[in-house]
Amino acid sequence: MTLPPIREWWSELSLEARVDVLGDTAPHLGEGVREEIRTITGAVVGMTETLSDEDLDYARSAARAEVDAASTE
Repeated sequence: MTLPPIREWWSELSLEARVDVLGDTAPHLGEGVREEIRTITGAVVGMTETLSDEDLDYARSAARAEVDAASTE
């Protein structure tokens, strides 16, 4: 099983799932996150899927950009 590219699902994740992705268990994905990715992409996401360093960098940058955008509003 292969995790779909993060750019295909990151923006659709719930806030709770995003916090989980960037939390203490990173780069491992919890069941809730895997289920959301399945729902968003239709992909089969295995129990042992992990994010690459590149994916984690993308998620951190995207989260930072969202916080910055919200603070300027």
